[in-house]
Order: sequence, then structure tokens, then C-alpha cells
Amino acid sequence: MAREDTFREARKHLEGLSDEALEARFWDLAQQCVDPLVELARTHTSPSIERSVLMRMGIDSRTCMAVVTECETRGFLGHGAGHVVYLCMQAWSCDAPAAAARLANGEGWDIAAAKFGGAR
Repeated sequence: MAREDTFREARKHLEGLSDEALEARFWDLAQQCVDPLVELARTHTSPSIERSVLMRMGIDSRTCMAVVTECETRGFLGHGAGHVVYLCMQAWSCDAPAAAARLANGEGWDIAAAKFGGAR
């Protein structure tokens, strides 16, 4: 059975778009695909999951507990404790255990607040 070629018909709504407009449409559609996944992750994480993520990043248990507790207090847990540590790693040009240790000592929360919104 031959398949009907519908490509030309299906793409008519895109014909008048420039390369820049096509790229913007692509990223908009990609964001629409990802938004439900981000919301699911935000609403379905827990301190134990976040501690587990940090431990897999090579961070010791005591530091994990301190970072996750502070993430939870500040309302950043839904963004991921690993994400907070990663942002600080980039800002400070250091590895995960060093960034987490600084976070556990109270440094760097302004970096996460700048990315995710004001700290509590």
C-alpha cells in the first residue's frame, strides 16, 4: 500500500515564516513539551530524592542534608538541589563537593535566588 505524501500540505502554515521565526516557533514548541515535565518534577520530588541526587554528585551525607534542608526552607527544592549546586559550581568554578560545602556554610544562596526568584 502506497503512503500518501502529505508533507507539502502539512507544512503550508509554515511557508511564510523566516528562519528566525521558524527557530522561535521551534523553541516555543519545545518549551511547551518540557513544561509539563518540569511541573511534574517540581511537584513530585522530596528531600530524600534530592539528597540522593547530591550524593551521586559526590557530596557527603551531612552536607547533602544541610543543602537540601536549606533548599526546602527557601522554596528551591522543586528546582532541584543538584541544580542549585550546579549553578554555584559554575559561578565559583569549582567541583560539586566544594560548591555544596560553601552552600552548607551559608554562601551562594543569592545565586540560586537570582535564578529562581527571591529567597525566603
